[in-house]
This record gives sequence, structure tokens and C-alpha cells, in this order.
Amino acid sequence: MKRVISSLLIATALVGSAIQPAAARDHHRHHDNTGRIIAGGVAAGVVGGLIGGAIANNGGPRYVDEPRYVQPAPRCWYEDRDVRNRYDGGYHAETVRVCE
Repeated sequence: MKRVISSLLIATALVGSAIQPAAARDHHRHHDNTGRIIAGGVAAGVVGGLIGGAIANNGGPRYVDEPRYVQPAPRCWYEDRDVRNRYDGGYHAETVRVCE
């Protein structure tokens, strides 16, 4: 990315330096070409922006997630059940989590 930005800055500087001597040369003829120079600079900026944007958008591989099967979570609830008491052999009620 740094290479792209630096090359765009260098290209802009070169275009700007190429336009400036032409403006100085035409100044002796007393023609007002300032509008043409500004239009050329704007056009160069737009073209440079389009090229830079195209280069910047082409960044690296793109990964696509494949659809995969996700097992649904089990349904769970709480029930009161009779549980065998381990000390005296009897039963008592206890809340137990039950899942399908």
C-alpha cells in the first residue's frame, strides 16, 4: 500500500512539473491558460484516483465461509423426580435437569 501511495505522489509531482513550464512558456504570449491548467490538474487527479482505487481494491485473497451443518443445542428443562436415597433405600423428590 505504501508503494502505491508513494508512486501516486511521484506521478502527481511529475505531472505538476510538466504543466508548470508549459504555463510559463504560454505566459509570454499573453494568453490566459489558467483554466486549461487547472482542468488538466483536476483530470490528472481524477485519473490517478481511479487507478489508485483500483489498485487498492485488489488486496489479497478473499475467503468465503462454506455453509456447514450446525447441530442444534439440546432442549433441556427441569422436572421434579423421585430419586432413590442411597442411605436408607427410600425415595425423595429432587429437581433434575432433563435434556433430549
